[in-house]
Amino acid sequence: MRETEPPQDRTAAAPTPLQSDCRSCFGLCCVVLPFAAGADFAVDKAAGTPCRNLQDDFGCGIHARLRDSGFQGCTVYDCFGAGQRVSQVTFGGVSWREEPSSARPMFDVFPIVRQLHELLRHLTEALTFEPARAVHAELRAALEETDRLAGGTPEEILALDVPAHRARIAELLLRASELVRAAVPRRREHRGADLFGARLRGADLQGANLRGALLVAADLSGADLRLADLIGADLRDANLAGADLTTALFLTQIQLNAARGDATTRLPATLTRPTHWPETSTSPAPAASRKPRGAARPQGGGRSGKPRRR
Repeated sequence: MRETEPPQDRTAAAPTPLQSDCRSCFGLCCVVLPFAAGADFAVDKAAGTPCRNLQDDFGCGIHARLRDSGFQGCTVYDCFGAGQRVSQVTFGGVSWREEPSSARPMFDVFPIVRQLHELLRHLTEALTFEPARAVHAELRAALEETDRLAGGTPEEILALDVPAHRARIAELLLRASELVRAAVPRRREHRGADLFGARLRGADLQGANLRGALLVAADLSGADLRLADLIGADLRDANLAGADLTTALFLTQIQLNAARGDATTRLPATLTRPTHWPETSTSPAPAASRKPRGAARPQGGGRSGKPRRR
């Protein structure tokens, strides 16, 4: 089947920067978020407590060597620009160190705005999908409303019913996704599926619904993931060597950073190959040898592959 791509609408643009600018943030993710010592973090840290590596200028003292220092978890987090918005706009550029009384509301507001910015990121991408033009007006309205909510006062932000808003946006994004993926016949349905460790090497997952799927440690090497909906999919330690993700829907940089790929992994032009991925091929079979449609059937890695409860 000829590859179907969602053409880019160059007129669609986010109303607010959606890429992190740590230099304009008061180290909020380094303070607000808790973590436990393990594979992703070298030490325990309670929520609301500054990380031991946070410097006086709110920079990270080990930013260049996070993985080598045992802080891999920091490399797979992205606030989608919420940090600098809360720091410089919501709280007017006055840090929690300068004004200690602002610490608690600032720390409470940040994760809410982060959720709203993630929605802004997905809405912005959906507006580039030409096949979803029928819902572009609704997408633009939702984007404007979400941006307005994220720009409210601390009191207004804390009063938001975020789960209800997320649910409405999720339904709209799903409609956009279905309009795009309609070009792919016999697409697979794995929404919310538990595919932990699944053997999906070389699988034809073009146009598949993998929204919220658990793909931790799954073998997706050489898989065809073009036009697959990956919003919310957990790709931690998933093997993407030789996989084709060139037109995957709603794929984020943090999902790639959490996965394992190589020089042959094909990515969307808007995303960057993680620096910790090997610069050579690690896939035993080149993508060109992929079996024709229908030949590769997903096999659960000790799991049923049935949708998990959400």
